[in-house]
Amino acid sequence: MSVISVTRFQADPVDAEQVQARHAALVTAIRATLPGLTEARLGRLNDETWVGVWRWDSAASLQAARQSAPGTPAAVAAFEVARDVTAEDIEVLAEI
Repeated sequence: MSVISVTRFQADPVDAEQVQARHAALVTAIRATLPGLTEARLGRLNDETWVGVWRWDSAASLQAARQSAPGTPAAVAAFEVARDVTAEDIEVLAEI
């Protein structure tokens, strides 16, 4: 069963281009080393509030990424420009 992970964070508006570039680099790095990330989106609610929405093929794939990604160069770079990070995981029960 697929899982959607929603990560909300704050970033300084002057870092908007860096947020986007580092998010893209993190997605690329995750996909190169771990299976299961089927979609990744980045959006902005306002000048400082961002939301990453990632879809995983399973909870196991998400858990594997959460165990291996922290500390990698791409993850460190992505989270250098983020603050007040929160995450929620949504188990997809139906797609209509």
